[in-house]
Amino acid sequence: MSRPVVVVTRRLPEAIEQELAERFDVRLNRNDTPLSPVALAEAMKSADALLCTVTDRITAQHFSVPGRRARVLANFGVGVNHIDLDAARAAGVMVTNTPDVLTDDTADVAIGLMLMTMRRLSEGERHARTGAWSGWRPTHMLGRSLTGKRLGIVGYGRIGRAVARRAASAFGMQVQWWAPREPTIHDEATAGPANAQRAQSFEELLRSSDVVSLHCPATPETYHLMNEHTMSLMLPDAVLINTSRGNVIDEHALVHVLRERIIGGAGLDVYEFEPTVLPDLRDFETVVLLPHLGSATVETRHAMGRRAMHNLELALAGEAPPDRVA
Repeated sequence: MSRPVVVVTRRLPEAIEQELAERFDVRLNRNDTPLSPVALAEAMKSADALLCTVTDRITAQHFSVPGRRARVLANFGVGVNHIDLDAARAAGVMVTNTPDVLTDDTADVAIGLMLMTMRRLSEGERHARTGAWSGWRPTHMLGRSLTGKRLGIVGYGRIGRAVARRAASAFGMQVQWWAPREPTIHDEATAGPANAQRAQSFEELLRSSDVVSLHCPATPETYHLMNEHTMSLMLPDAVLINTSRGNVIDEHALVHVLRERIIGGAGLDVYEFEPTVLPDLRDFETVVLLPHLGSATVETRHAMGRRAMHNLELALAGEAPPDRVA
């Protein structure tokens, strides 16, 4: 009996590619370049399933391609805003993602960005590396402590709550959060700190937080949630952290508020025009820029691969995968 054909759109850890090859007739992307829209359309015609990533923009046209064979898209990652889910549902194509397994590592990066921006660590590293440092002195490159500051978390899902736990336990930060709905918590171990408070409104959270950390999905409602108006509500010394999705921030507006010193700084791991980073953002010493490293650990990328593989196996066998989103 022939095995299902699975196209893997980007290179995955070697161990995961080997496990995929043992289970499926797998077609790997050896050169690791993003597939073009035409190549994605061909994959939809030639494969039973795609194991895709955030770099693959899968549109309604891909689901309506003549001769489409693919019936499952297993996304390597949590966010699925790069997939037209309505078109997938209309075409009867199942879509899954990989929640839970990247929570801790992404939360760690958010905390790292807070430290780097507030304590000016990235700026200091450049200062030492370029030979500009002339020695210790009491007033040199003073930052701000995280300890005891107020953290405002926008979006209180698994990752937002993991950030809250770290911030409260490690730095004694006062945590407040805002989300349009109460979070669904299946396990008390994933809850936020007991003393975290829900802000009366999104605007009130912005007005009263020393650090604003974004952990909301990319939806029409969150597109440019952080714009010139909402960022102008932030405290003058506050920093903005984004490990969620790039288009939650209007980056041109972010450049303006940084240039006008309306906010104190920003730490970004995702970008509105990813992989392009606005040149103006690169010019600010008060901005820390990371190349989308949120889940980039060996442990998490292996766990994501195995979670996607499990979803594929069940879906292609006609069973219900645990992480179905469409």
